[in-house]
Amino acid sequence: MAQSNIKVAVQKFGNFLSSMVMPNIGAFIAWGLITALFIPTGFFPNESLAKLVDPMVKYLLPLLIGYTGGKLVHDQRGGVVGAIATMGVIVGSDIPMFLGAMIMGPLGGYIIKKFDQFIEGKVKTGFEMLINNFSAGILGGILAILAFLGVSPAVDGFTGALVVGVDWMVAHGLLPLTSILIEPAKILFLNNAINHGILSPIGAEQIRTNGQSILLLLETNPGPGLGILLAYCFFGKGTAKQSAPGAAIIHFIGGIHEIYFPYVLMRPLLIIAAILGGMSGVFTFVLLGGGLQAVASPGSILAILAATPGNAGSYVANISGVLVAAVVSFIVGSLILKTGKQIEDLDEAARKMQEMKGKKSSVAGSFTKQQGDVPASVQKIVFACDAGMGSSAMGASLLRKKVKQADLNISVTNTAISNIPSDAQIVITQEELTPRAQNKVPDAYHISVDNFLSSPEYDKLIDQLKNDHTTSKAEEEKNVSVENNTDSNDGLLKEENVFLNQHFSSKEEAIRFAGSVLVKGGYVEENYVEAMIERDNMTSTYMGNDVAIPHGTEEAKKNVLRSGFTVIQVPEGVDFDGEKVRLIFGIAGKDGTHLEILSGIAITCSDMDNIEKMVHAKSAKELMAIIQSN
Repeated sequence: MAQSNIKVAVQKFGNFLSSMVMPNIGAFIAWGLITALFIPTGFFPNESLAKLVDPMVKYLLPLLIGYTGGKLVHDQRGGVVGAIATMGVIVGSDIPMFLGAMIMGPLGGYIIKKFDQFIEGKVKTGFEMLINNFSAGILGGILAILAFLGVSPAVDGFTGALVVGVDWMVAHGLLPLTSILIEPAKILFLNNAINHGILSPIGAEQIRTNGQSILLLLETNPGPGLGILLAYCFFGKGTAKQSAPGAAIIHFIGGIHEIYFPYVLMRPLLIIAAILGGMSGVFTFVLLGGGLQAVASPGSILAILAATPGNAGSYVANISGVLVAAVVSFIVGSLILKTGKQIEDLDEAARKMQEMKGKKSSVAGSFTKQQGDVPASVQKIVFACDAGMGSSAMGASLLRKKVKQADLNISVTNTAISNIPSDAQIVITQEELTPRAQNKVPDAYHISVDNFLSSPEYDKLIDQLKNDHTTSKAEEEKNVSVENNTDSNDGLLKEENVFLNQHFSSKEEAIRFAGSVLVKGGYVEENYVEAMIERDNMTSTYMGNDVAIPHGTEEAKKNVLRSGFTVIQVPEGVDFDGEKVRLIFGIAGKDGTHLEILSGIAITCSDMDNIEKMVHAKSAKELMAIIQSN
């Protein structure tokens, strides 16, 4: 458990570092292009235009990182104070202060955030702007001075030690050994901590002094992943073999490395292929003098070629390193796949990858089973989730409204995955639950969504259904009866169960708070709270649009005494697996008596204007009125 917690902490730290760098990659690319084109050894040497290079790497890039880091912590004010504080480390050093910006930016945001919390409600009317401006200026100035005097020299010393260590490894031919750490780190999603926290800052300093850096090729090299995917193309089986060619294109050309991680997780021994491929590639880079003169992000072969210094030797070195890594990992991967039994559950491997990542993967949907067109003459659409109590009910409500607006006589219902009827023609689930739904009703047409409140899949489906639908009057009446189930709805949403201006350090703390309200209100038994935690661990209860709806598992339905809700306003937000949640609706549903109110909540929350109104509501009555108006 301790090791798991450490891994999660490092992943979150790496993701935070990445969140400071990734929004500013365009600036890194601009700097890289100007460097590649106009420095004395560039494609078009130009002494005047080359003057842009040093100011961009010394001032622009660190300031952008510092501003972004501060903004991540405390929005616009945090970004401003973070940028001011970052200026202290920039001026206090002669090297590009990426590391210093990653320290001072978030620190500046944190300091001003704590100050704002301390004075909240204490400032007299009319003095708000004065206090806000002077507090940001004074605190930012103090932090800039501290950064100049203390943080900058410390980062200078740390960076210098790292540079000496890297130079020593290069001189002794030991740099290829870094692949022993980097390649497994990529599979474990610890690469951001290594890449953006160490390699990129040192690489930027090497570029400034030497014109290029080999460090920027260590993690971004697509060769090892390409070789593994090609091995699956030739020696894989089933779905893995069929999907590998497409994954190889996405990985090599698109630069999305995580798409090959599930293929490694299906055969963990393939990590050996990745390591040996990575070591061979780094050895080739060292031998031929490879390196980049700008950060290559994402790790696409196109990005690597664009960041390669403009001379034939560098292109030969970098291309050779990528190809050697691909060939070695292909040979080793092929031997591993040809010997021993393969696990062909790619969906399960994708889910494991997403669980290790600690948040939703942008490529997880690429591994779901391919299917044909939407069936003709659709009569029944089913939303399914684990318990059939919350997320599926909200999704069904929204789609039912769209179906009605489109004059389509189609039944839209919701249920638990275990209760999906065998005659369901279209089944809609969260991406993580789609494989379970496919196993339950393999002949149905399955749609995966990652945002129940505003998924583009809804409108896409409606457009497809408009061309062909035939639904009986009985189905239409059944649909209406589900939508108008109003028995026992009075009093489900009570003012005393609405909580404003709450702060939580984690989603578990937020879920437990929501559960405790339901327990105190007599809606559920105490063990329902643990079931809420379990349900969110199975599949996130984040619905999109800054909304989460924690509720229990299917088994926990027996612990529900009566239907009830709690509404929790979290203006500053709480992290739900990488997503910011500002409104939490704790749900206890019994016998469908909560569906009418839940339908209204879903429709209300599908509009971000309503979300903003609820987040800024000053009273429980005001917040409830917004829900009830829909």
